[in-house]
This record gives sequence, structure tokens and C-alpha cells, in this order.
Amino acid sequence: MTRRSLRGRVAAAGVGETAYYRHGQAPEPEFVLCLKAILAACEDAGIDPRDIDGFASYSNDRNDPPSLATALGTHQLRFSNMQWGGGGGGGAGAMANAAAAIAGGLADCVVVYRALAQGQFGRFGQGSRANTITGDSALTNPYGQMSPAQYYAPKAMRFMHEHDIGQEALRAIAMASYHHAQANPRAVMYGRPLTEQGYDESRWITEPFHLYDCCMENDGAAAIILVSAERARDLKQTPAFVLGAAIGAGYRVHSTQAGFATPDLASSHFKTVARHMYEMAEVGPTDVDVVQCYENFTGGVLMSLVEHGFFAPEEAMDFLKLENLIAPTGKLPLNTSGGNLAECYMHGLELQIEAVRQLRGQSTSQVAGAKVSLAVAGPMVTPVSTIIFGSEAVL
Repeated sequence: MTRRSLRGRVAAAGVGETAYYRHGQAPEPEFVLCLKAILAACEDAGIDPRDIDGFASYSNDRNDPPSLATALGTHQLRFSNMQWGGGGGGGAGAMANAAAAIAGGLADCVVVYRALAQGQFGRFGQGSRANTITGDSALTNPYGQMSPAQYYAPKAMRFMHEHDIGQEALRAIAMASYHHAQANPRAVMYGRPLTEQGYDESRWITEPFHLYDCCMENDGAAAIILVSAERARDLKQTPAFVLGAAIGAGYRVHSTQAGFATPDLASSHFKTVARHMYEMAEVGPTDVDVVQCYENFTGGVLMSLVEHGFFAPEEAMDFLKLENLIAPTGKLPLNTSGGNLAECYMHGLELQIEAVRQLRGQSTSQVAGAKVSLAVAGPMVTPVSTIIFGSEAVL
């Protein structure tokens, strides 16, 4: 039986973004932002937008493929896909679904997209405004656990307590994102550097998260064009080949948001998922040159890096130092565009774009000779997803 794998069969050929705005400040409707990002990705790839025949998104994106296909004037719609799960956990999953559609012959040119206009539709980071609470929320909201930060803080706090990890580890993650944002004119926090003192003196949101441990809330749109590896080699840009991807979670991972019956509370949920990704990719943690890890909160990055095999929990305090996380000289350059904390919170699709740019040699904080680029999506939500890209030399 032929081994089932995406390795080397599909590539990211074009990336596109709108300008990024603070939440509620986008000057155009969300649908228009989405179209602009897709058109920018097509121009980057050098393809006609009408040749798109597949669409993939996640986190309940409101811009449905039939409407997008009509507005773009596509010749036909062959693939329409939405990855289940809230937040950014589906960012790599949408990429994986698009790649699988191409590898399986369901479509030839698929765009992965995410658009947000929070002034138009409301903010993600606030607690529920519903008059009636049901389901999982009935076990958390009455006790003050209402916002994403409050849901996920206990996971990070438990992990840090069990492994004697101090606040300095989270501070290094935050400062790495802000450091890289200062080289990136696209970043919302460009020109607004973060110091150790600024981090330490910032207000608590919910322990162990200070203000700068929490992602921003932004408006804008991003898009990535995927095609077959053969076609990508003939297009404008250096291809970023999909080596491996995985979606999912572990045993009983979502026994209520509060984790009352979850056997492994202190986890970002990548313990099984990362293993499947590496097996498909035929590479391991030591092969990875640069990482883009979704920071809904810095605690999720801490656990994700452990569960992707970059260091043991007991090594976190030694590894997570600013000098180890910054390009071009760090041991593991992290979130080199600024990430969700300092570039933009586009539900993590901007991190997928940065993973591609690193392999093209086009990052504003470039890692010299990068050949393997990892993009981790949405730690601590369920399901999570992860994807790894490689250059031609890796295949």
C-alpha cells in the first residue's frame, strides 16, 4: 500500500495581506478586506484569481466561498471547506485541508484565508454578552471564568508550577515577538518596543498573564495560495513545500473548558498532534530552523515548544531567554514577524505567511539559509493543528 502523505506534493505559491488595523478601525467591510488579501496573494503568485477553484478557512470565518467565488469571477468552485474549532487552532488545519484537497484531486488551486473586522461584528477577546448561559459556559461563567485569558490561564499556571518555571520564560517569549516587530513595518506594534521593565510593570490580566502576554485584537485579512508542487515550481515565487501537517488533540481533551475531567490539564494539546506531523514530514525538532508559534497567550507557546520537542519542561528557564529566540543568531528564532502579540492578530494566518516568507528569504527578520519552517496554530484550544514547510533542498 502506498504511504499516505502530503510530503512534497503541495506548495504555498502566493501570500497576501491587507494593512492591519487595531480592532474596530478597518476602513472597509470585512468581505472587501478578504477579497483584497486574496487578490494580493494571487498577484504574489502570478496566477489569475479566476483560476482559484477551492477555498478553505477556519474559526467560523464569515466570508463564504460561493460569495467569494462570485466576486472573484472564478471559473468554477470545486472545494469549499471550514475547519472546526474556535480561535486560531484551525490555522494550520485549513492549510492541511487545502493541501489534502489538491493532493487528492478535489481542486487545483486553493486559497486559505482569514478576515476580521471586529468593529463590524464584535470582539473576540471579551466575555460572553448572552443573557442566558448554557453548556460548558454554565460551569465557568458564574464563577468569573468568562474570557479566553481566564479559560487558559489555569493550564499555563499548572504547567509552570509543576515544572518550576518562572515568569521570565513568558517574558522572553513576549519580548521576542516585540523585538521582531520593530523590523517589520507591517506590524501594528512597529515603533513600540517592549522592555523588561515595561513587561514587568504592565498590569495583570489573569495570572500568569500580564498585558503583554496576551494577543492583540485586530482587523484585516490574510490569504495563502496553495497549488501542486509541480505547478508551484513554474510560478513567480520560491515554493514553500508542505512537508507534514496534523490536526487533532489527545484523550478527553475537551471535558469542559474548565478542564474538570481532563486528565492532562497542563497541556497545549500537541502531544499526539506534533508526533504525527513530524512522522509525515520525515524531519524532527533538530531540523527546524525557525518557528512561528501562535500566541493567544505566551503560556501556550511555552507548552507548545515543549510538546513539539524543542526542550524538556525542566530546560525551559535555560532555553527561553531572549537571545535564544531572536533572528538571525538565536538557537530557535521565534515569531519573526512579531506574531499575534506584536504584528497582528489575524487568527494566526499571518504566522503561516511568515513561515512561507522565511523559506523564500523575504522575512524582515530573516534566518540565514532557512530550509525548514514550522507554523503552530492555536495552542490550548481544541482541535489544534500544526504544519511544517520545507525548501526544495529538503525534498
